[in-house]
Amino acid sequence: MIAPAAITLGVLAGGQSKRFGGIDKSWLLADGETMLAGCLAQFPQPFAARLVSARALDPRHAELGVQPVLDVRGGFRGPVAGMEALARACRTEWLLTVPVDARGIPADLLDALALAGAEHGACVADAGGLQPLLALWRAELLAAAATAALEAGDAAARDLVATLGLARVDLAPRSLRNLNTPGSLRDAAP
Repeated sequence: MIAPAAITLGVLAGGQSKRFGGIDKSWLLADGETMLAGCLAQFPQPFAARLVSARALDPRHAELGVQPVLDVRGGFRGPVAGMEALARACRTEWLLTVPVDARGIPADLLDALALAGAEHGACVADAGGLQPLLALWRAELLAAAATAALEAGDAAARDLVATLGLARVDLAPRSLRNLNTPGSLRDAAP
């Protein structure tokens, strides 16, 4: 099993946020805290480092104990570009990626991913299907695969899961929550 101290946590938060009118989702409030703080609270483990793929540098990152990482490529190129940037900034063998808007993550998920993915890595599936952004990756392999995919014009995270042969941790019939629309954010309000 892979220990949390050998893993870097990488939060995917650098997107365009079109559904929110371009506002950086990291700093939107959900359940009384910023989306980034809420995401981080679901992972209290002692990771080697905590990174966030960010749209811009912000002093609030330091307040939350995360190191911002900007995309390697200019412009918004989707989550695969954020994954590429996080993997390149990762200084451990393993990188756990999680979208900033993911909620309802089981407390034992990291253990399940580390056990299932001890060889190649693992990603989550739930009642809604594959959740390729919530995964444990070998950072070096993810960096190379993400770069190759972006250079080929293929920016689908699910293709990276197949390319790298990640195992699956199936949470079905459970469904994770994604606060990725204004409606889902309103529904999450206390």
